[in-house]
Amino acid sequence: MSEDKKANAQRAGLESQFAINAAMKQIGHKVLVLSGKGGVGKSTVAVNLAYGFAKSGKRVGLLDIDIHGPSVAKMTGIEGERLLSSGNGGITPIKKDGVEIISMASLLPAGDTAVIWRGPMKMKAIDQFLGDVDWGELDVLVVDSPPGTGDEPLSIIQRIPEMDGAVIVTTPQDVALSDARRTVNFSRQLKLPLIGIIENMSGFVCPNCGTRTDIFKSGGGEKAAKEMDIELLGKLPIEPAVMMKSDEGTPFILSDDTSESAKSMMAIIDRIAEKIGL
Repeated sequence: MSEDKKANAQRAGLESQFAINAAMKQIGHKVLVLSGKGGVGKSTVAVNLAYGFAKSGKRVGLLDIDIHGPSVAKMTGIEGERLLSSGNGGITPIKKDGVEIISMASLLPAGDTAVIWRGPMKMKAIDQFLGDVDWGELDVLVVDSPPGTGDEPLSIIQRIPEMDGAVIVTTPQDVALSDARRTVNFSRQLKLPLIGIIENMSGFVCPNCGTRTDIFKSGGGEKAAKEMDIELLGKLPIEPAVMMKSDEGTPFILSDDTSESAKSMMAIIDRIAEKIGL
């Protein structure tokens, strides 16, 4: 690369970070939702955390940085809606039930479109989601990251050094807990504060009789939290209604205050809010 190109790239990088810093200054708290592997319900947790905060009267943003497999749009009922430019040349988030939402899905021509991008393209998209979006003044931004410890979570942590911390989602079985431990170590190496662990799919609750069955064992999240010296924020059971609501585009936290999942999630939200001073 020539000296001129290097200088231009450095200038563009500084301008991008300046825009990100300006946008993030308007947001009181930032929470990153991580998981060591896919299929543990991380996006479901992220969506319902965001809507739980909104339900508590907070101004909330929800950012989906899963470039290759965005699912937040489907779970929030905005699938098919497109992002629009704001009056000042920025990007206007899609607002649904009081939550400002940005997802790669809103830039794709169809829900099953494959995003075949290398790292630099993904990083550019994340920079735009952070710096070019008119988030406005928010109390909290919930960021849903793809599973693992790759480009996306690394980039978001580097671009938002004042992140309040990470919420790690796992399930009780050993393979998921092993990945959760790696995610904890990843966070610590990057000096990202750890808010705590959520054990998802912690027992199946029968919709007919209410009997609880530990399909994927139980207590694994608590064991991992104790071993890694971080807090177990709570446990969320498997409830068929939760899955149906996600497919319908309705966060379960809004649909039924009496379900075990909703009550457990609100308790988790209260604990997170207490820990980060929200």
